[in-house]
Amino acid sequence: MKARTKSPDWNVLGLLPAHLIMLLTLIIPIGIIIVVSFSTRGPYGGFEYVFTTAPYKQLLFNEGWTGEMEFNPQYLIVVARTLVLSAVTTSICLLLSFPVAYFIALQRPAIKVLLIYLVTLPFWVSMIVRVYSWIIILGKDGVVEKTLRGLGLVDNMDSLLFGNTAMLLGLVYSYIPLMILPIFASIEKLDPALIEASHDLYGNRVTTLRRVILPLTRPGMIAGAILVFVPSLGAVLEPTLLGGGKTMMMGNLIQLQFGGARNWPLGAAIAIVLMAAVMVFLIFQGLRSMRTEGMERAA
Repeated sequence: MKARTKSPDWNVLGLLPAHLIMLLTLIIPIGIIIVVSFSTRGPYGGFEYVFTTAPYKQLLFNEGWTGEMEFNPQYLIVVARTLVLSAVTTSICLLLSFPVAYFIALQRPAIKVLLIYLVTLPFWVSMIVRVYSWIIILGKDGVVEKTLRGLGLVDNMDSLLFGNTAMLLGLVYSYIPLMILPIFASIEKLDPALIEASHDLYGNRVTTLRRVILPLTRPGMIAGAILVFVPSLGAVLEPTLLGGGKTMMMGNLIQLQFGGARNWPLGAAIAIVLMAAVMVFLIFQGLRSMRTEGMERAA
């Protein structure tokens, strides 16, 4: 009896181009960044392939006049500021996006398409132009100051730029569409019969929202939180333009180390810390989703 020849696994071969793209554009660059983060800074900038953990130590310590390592919290402050601003941005976007997405989902198809177009319209404009417009709005003699003076609320006020508030406004404005769209998609899939059943069982609007709508739209909220929180961690334009370079976040700190400071190992180490923070957030969200699904199945 003639032995059957084993047919090639076309599924594996079909995914080979995708694996190659991931290898060349994701895995290898991350590996290079890891190697650079454990390298030594060159005498004229750049790096040399000499293994050291000094870049990671520099995140916490500086060498004093006597050669001893002294604790320096300046980079920890930048990391903490980045995490706090990203978390607050995500929370504000979630609070603002849910009612907007719910309102859009209740409209007629023609109005719905128009509103979704308006939500995505900012993506048609360069991010630099969108962020720079906030300088005109918040700056000295800007739109906000002229409006408040016209209403007689203030006589003279300092510029609202170059601080955490300006950066927060810029982050919320830049990334709120990324929160609205996945929440809208989840609400669109929501069966109206479930809401009617909740009302038939004498559930008021708050109970229906808390026990029916929010649990069923949780996947969209989680997806939106990831889409907002992750790019907020690496934001560069908002702290550069609206923070004036004075109030830094991890994104423009990395840019500074690779650019003006020419300290590539330290910049790579900060990038690895940023990537680790993103991974922790994604793992936390994944475990939380699995736990929620397990509890729902058990119930």
